[in-house]
Amino acid sequence: MTDVRHILVLPDRDAAEEVAEELAQRFEGPHAEPQLVREALAGEDDAEDAQWLVVLESPEARYDPELLDALAGEYDGWLERD
Repeated sequence: MTDVRHILVLPDRDAAEEVAEELAQRFEGPHAEPQLVREALAGEDDAEDAQWLVVLESPEARYDPELLDALAGEYDGWLERD
């Protein structure tokens, strides 16, 4: 198996922080901490028009993409698909 990077897209910082916290609680054990990244939408200068990303490294594809997508959906977000 190979390492996978999951990117969950959330509408705001609060949602991203809650999802990162939820991931840490649901998936205990040796894994990389989720990283929060702010991404401005193309062509938008307003700080309000930004999405927040939760980036999760998945050694050997450890996390179930369906579960991650469902979790992001609880916060009006989604799992980015390749």
